[in-house]
Amino acid sequence: MLGVDTCLAEVMSIPGALDAMLVDGTSGMAVAFSSASGVDADRSAAALTEALRATTDGLTRTCPGEIVRIDDMLVTTDRGHHLLRLLETVFEGPLVIYVRLDLERSNLALARYRLRAIAGLLTT
Repeated sequence: MLGVDTCLAEVMSIPGALDAMLVDGTSGMAVAFSSASGVDADRSAAALTEALRATTDGLTRTCPGEIVRIDDMLVTTDRGHHLLRLLETVFEGPLVIYVRLDLERSNLALARYRLRAIAGLLTT
């Protein structure tokens, strides 16, 4: 099982990773954060949690009668890729691993694969 600091170090070792964060999906608070830029971790964590809630709500409304469970979410902007991986934990609620990737230096397939593997190590 990975610790929080080791988890973030592993996420930051993904080629092209710029920022990484572990977010409490229930409260929207940043559990841990690693960044080279001056990002406000608490505000970012809250905003990411709201984006996930809105996405889940929208998908639930478009798939009535189905259970919608998001494994990961990808948003690509003109400046980078934003990848979120949701984890079901034995704690009181879900955790979210977030990584911001450089648009030019990252490989999305590799990033998703590595994030899935890291998430598995964090929850075992």
